[in-house]
Amino acid sequence: MDSALERFASGYSFGLDDYQTEACRHLDDGAGVLVAAPTGAGKTVVGEYATFLALESGRKCFYTTPIKALSNQKYHDLVDRYGPDEVGLLTGDVSVNSEAPLVVMTTEVLRNMIYAGSRTLEGLGWVVMDEVHYLADRFRGPVWEEVILGLADSVRLVCLSATVSNAEEFGEWLDEVRGDIRVVVSERRPVPLTQHVALSKRIVDLFAPDRPGTVNPDLLQVARQEARAHRDDRRRPRGRNGKGRRSVSYGSGRFGGASSQRLESSDRGAPRNSPSRAQVVRALRRSKLLPAIIFVFSRQGCDAAVSQLMSSDLVLTSESEARRLREIAERHGAALTGAERRALGWDRFVSAFERGVAAHHAGLLPVIKAVVEEGFVTGLLKVVVATETLALGINMPARTVVIERLVKYNGQSHADITPGEYTQLTGRAGRRGIDVEGHAVVCWQPGMDPRAVAGLASRRTYPLNSAFTPTYNMAVNLVATVGRERATRVLEHSFAQFQIDRRNGPAGARRNENEKAIADYLKAASCDLGDFTEYASMREKVSRLEAEQARLRRGSRDDEVLDSLSVLDPGDVIAVPSGPHAGWAVIVDPGTRGRHGDRPSPLAMVADRRVVRLGEHDLDAPVHKAAGVRIPPHFHPRDAAARKTLGKAFDQATARLDAPPSRPPKPRVDAELTEQITRLRAELRSHPCHSCPDRETHARFAERAMALRRETDAAAAKARRRSDSISDRFDRICLVLESLGYLEPGGHRVSGAGRVLSRIYSELDLVTAEAVAEGVLDRLDPAQLAAVLSTLVFESRPADRRRPAWMPDPICEETVSRLRAVRARVGRLERDHRLERPRDLDIGFAETAYQWASGAALDTVLAEGSSAGDFVRQMRQVADLAGQIAGAGVDEELARTCRRMLGAIQRGVVSMSEEE
Repeated sequence: MDSALERFASGYSFGLDDYQTEACRHLDDGAGVLVAAPTGAGKTVVGEYATFLALESGRKCFYTTPIKALSNQKYHDLVDRYGPDEVGLLTGDVSVNSEAPLVVMTTEVLRNMIYAGSRTLEGLGWVVMDEVHYLADRFRGPVWEEVILGLADSVRLVCLSATVSNAEEFGEWLDEVRGDIRVVVSERRPVPLTQHVALSKRIVDLFAPDRPGTVNPDLLQVARQEARAHRDDRRRPRGRNGKGRRSVSYGSGRFGGASSQRLESSDRGAPRNSPSRAQVVRALRRSKLLPAIIFVFSRQGCDAAVSQLMSSDLVLTSESEARRLREIAERHGAALTGAERRALGWDRFVSAFERGVAAHHAGLLPVIKAVVEEGFVTGLLKVVVATETLALGINMPARTVVIERLVKYNGQSHADITPGEYTQLTGRAGRRGIDVEGHAVVCWQPGMDPRAVAGLASRRTYPLNSAFTPTYNMAVNLVATVGRERATRVLEHSFAQFQIDRRNGPAGARRNENEKAIADYLKAASCDLGDFTEYASMREKVSRLEAEQARLRRGSRDDEVLDSLSVLDPGDVIAVPSGPHAGWAVIVDPGTRGRHGDRPSPLAMVADRRVVRLGEHDLDAPVHKAAGVRIPPHFHPRDAAARKTLGKAFDQATARLDAPPSRPPKPRVDAELTEQITRLRAELRSHPCHSCPDRETHARFAERAMALRRETDAAAAKARRRSDSISDRFDRICLVLESLGYLEPGGHRVSGAGRVLSRIYSELDLVTAEAVAEGVLDRLDPAQLAAVLSTLVFESRPADRRRPAWMPDPICEETVSRLRAVRARVGRLERDHRLERPRDLDIGFAETAYQWASGAALDTVLAEGSSAGDFVRQMRQVADLAGQIAGAGVDEELARTCRRMLGAIQRGVVSMSEEE
C-alpha cells in the first residue's frame, strides 16, 4: 500500500463512504475541509485521518470538542488506536500528556491557549473542530469563531458539522478567512430511517407501505374519528343531571404533568389512542425495535418515566445481562461512599439499570451518566429516557428513537420542535454495522395531525447562524495579542459579520423600488396652490411635538428605577412610592435573580405584616435604603413566628424614621414646547395649501411619500449599523474598558488590570475583574468566597426563582451588597455606551456552595433542592472561576484563599472526573 489514505483505511473493518474518501483526499491535497453529514454518518473518520496525517508527518493535531464528555470519549478512542504515549487530554480540570502529538481538548481550552501564546501550539498542523455547528450556541458559540480567526495561517482546519442547510455559506466564509477550505456535504444516512407512530398498543408506519411519501390512511382515519368524537362530545348537554360529560381529559394523563394529554372516549368500547410509556416499550420489544432512546423534554419527566416503567412488571434483560450491567455499575461506582450512595439513590438506580432502563440528563451525576453510557453502548441497556441534550452529546446510537411529544419548552414558552431539532433527535436511530434500518417513533397525542408529522419528518432545514459577539475578555485579549486596529479587522472577518453583509445585499434593490414609489406619490400630491410636501411636513412636526409632550408628561424613569432596585439587599427598609403597598417596607428577597432585561420584583414585608411581591405599579420611581434590619435565618413568608420576629425589628427601624417621603413630582411640561406647537398650528392655518379643496387627498399622498422616505432612510441606516455592528460594539466595549483603566489612554495597550481581566472567562467577566480590583473579595474565608463567587456564575432556572434565597452569613451579605453596587455601576456605564446591561447576580446557589466548602456531606447539600448533576456542575463552575482568579496575577492573599477554596470543594463527587 503506497498512499497514506490506503494505509489509514486499512485500520477500519468497513470500507470508507464516498464522501469520507473525498474529504480525506482534500486533506491529502493540503486543503482544509468542512464536512456536513447526518448524525451517525461517520464524520469523525475524516477527523481521525487528520490525526493519522499528523503522526505520519511529525506535526501535531488538536482534536477539539464542545463538551468534556465528548473529549473524554474521543481521547479513549484515539488511545485505543494509537496508544497512550501518542495522545493527550486537556479539559480545563484534567491534563494528561499535554505535549503529545495528538491532544484532545475542549474548544475553550484551545481558545485560551491561543490568547496566552502557549508553546504547546508550536508544530501544530491540524485542528479538528468536532460539532462545529455549536458556534450557533448563544453562550458558547463565539469561542469557535475566536479559534477559527485566531489560529496561525499554517494550521489546517477539519470542521465536522451536522447537516445544515447553509453549509455552502459557512464553507465560503471559512475559505475566505482560512484559505482553501473545501466543502463536502452528504445528506445520505448510512442507516435508512423508517418513521412510525405509537398508537395505543401498536407501532404503526407513518407512511403507507405501498405508497412512499403518502401518509398512512389508517392514521388519517384515526385523526378524523377523534375530531368527530370531539365535535359530538361538545354538542352533549352537561351538568348535574348526568345527561352528558366531557370525553376529552387534559389532566395528568399517562405521561405525567399538564403537558401530557390523552384522548379518552365516553364510549367505553372506543380505543384509547395515546399510549402509556409501558405500552410503548412493550410494543417496541414485540417489534424487536430495542434498544431505544425515549426523548422527554424535562429532567423530572425522565426520572418520572423510569419510575413509571419500574412500577410495571417490565424486565428487559436476561439474568446474564443484568449481572453484567451490575458489574458495570459497581466498577464505576466503586469510589462512592455508602453515604453518597444513599444520597444519590444509588440502589434505586442500579435496580432499574439491571432491568434494562435508565435516565440520562444534565441533572445526573457524571459517574451515573458514565454507567448509563457504557451500558447502552455495549447493547445491554435496552431503554434510555433522555432529554434532548443527548442528541448533541456523545456517541450513543440506538435502533429506535421515540419522541413523546412534538412540543417543548424553549426557555420562554412551549413551542413546536423545529424540523432541525427533529432531525437532530432522530439522528440517533440506526446503529451502523448492526441495524439494517433505524426507526423513529412519535407517540400519538390528542389532536395530532399525521400530515404535519410527515412534513416535519420530511424536511431537513437546519440553518447555521452565528452567535458571535465581542466580550470584554475577548477585547483585552485581542488588543494584547494583535493590537486595536488589527483586532477590529479580525472581528470584521467573523462569520457573524459575513452573514450580516449577506443579508444587506438585497437592500439596494428595495431602495430603488422605494425611490420610484416616492416619486409617484409626490406627483399625485402636486397642487397649484403650494407645496404639499412642506404642508404635510408641518403637520407631521406638530404630531411629533405633541407625542414628545405626552412622553415628557409621563416622565419615564425606568433606568433610574432599575438601578435603585438592583442594589437592594435582604433587610433593606425602603419607601414604596405608590400602589396599594405605598409606605415603609422591608426587603425579604431583592428579586434580582434573572437574565438580561428582567425587571427586579422584590419580595417585601409591608406595614400590616403581609409579605407581598412588589410590581411595576408599586415601583414607578427610584427607591433608596432608609434603614436596615436583620432577616431571621431561613425566613419563610408563611411562617407566622418568623413574620412576627421580622415585624418587631421592622417597627423598631421605622419608628426612628420620619414619615415616608411623598412621591417625587412629575416633570413639568416645557413651556417652550407648548408655545412651539401653538405657533406651528397657526402657520398651518395660514399655509396656501390649507385652503385647497383636495387638501386631504393631496396631504395623504404627500404623507405616504414622506413615510416611505423615512422607512427607506431608516432601512439604509439600519443596514449601515448592521454592517458596522460587530466592530462598533467592539469600539464601545473598548471605550468602557478605557474608562475603567483596563486599556491605557488611547485604548491601544492593555494595562495591568487588563491583564487580570484577560484571564477571566465568565459571562460577568468585567464585574468580576472590578470586584477583584476594588478588593470586594478580600478577607473572605474559603467557604465565604465560594458562596460569593457562586453568585457570579450560577443562574437559576425560572421555576427556581420563586423560592427565596439567602446568603449564608452577614459577611457574605455585605460582600454581595458591594458586588451588586459594582454590577450596578458597570451597568450604568454600559447604558451610557449603548451596551447591554450585565445580568443580575443570582444568590440561589450561595448557601449550597458555602455548606460544601465548609465540609458538609453530600446528603446535606442535596437537601437544599439541587440535583446531584447540577450540584457537581455548579461547584465545578465556582472552582473554575476561582482557578481563573488565582492565576490572573491578583493579590497573593486572594490567590491563596482561592487555592484553599479549591482544596475544600474538590472532594468526593466533585473531584470525580467526567470519565469515571
